[in-house]
Amino acid sequence: MPCTVDPVLPAGTLAGVPQPELPTGDGLLLRPWRAEDAPAVYAAFQDPAMHQWHIRAADSEEEVAGWIEEWRSCWARETAAQWAVVDADGGEVLGRVALRCILLAEGVAEVAYWTGAARGRSVAPRATTALARWALDETGFHRLELMHATANEASCRVAAKAGFALEGTRRSATLHPDGWHDMHLHARVRGDRP
Repeated sequence: MPCTVDPVLPAGTLAGVPQPELPTGDGLLLRPWRAEDAPAVYAAFQDPAMHQWHIRAADSEEEVAGWIEEWRSCWARETAAQWAVVDADGGEVLGRVALRCILLAEGVAEVAYWTGAARGRSVAPRATTALARWALDETGFHRLELMHATANEASCRVAAKAGFALEGTRRSATLHPDGWHDMHLHARVRGDRP
């Protein structure tokens, strides 16, 4: 059955080019993950706050090395795009920002992020804003969605600072170790401004 509309982004939009480095313009750099980042990611996942909002735990640096390899390979498959958020001067890993659940034909992806010891320094909103600018304005995605547990007020502030409008609540949408969480759904559409 033929489609009645053209794809928003054709296959190969991501895989056809190297994953870019994205400067935020204010001291951060989004760059592809490297194998040597495993100790920093492992350390971030030892923070109890990470366990409150993320369903993944890291048992070893070797396990994290596998995650990084998977993150790197997602670009070629065009299923996700993951960046390390680093200090532009010193290169210290401060967090992660990503596009997950990429649907090129629909021009839609889900934004995800975390920060470790850099929490409270506006790393997440700055990185998310830079990622949204690249995805929507430069690459041609139409819509980016961002979800977080309704109880995660810090993530709600990140979404708002990065220009993602609150669209509603998905009731009992995500299972965490402490039970089912209601999730806020935020979105930013091409043409929106933070």
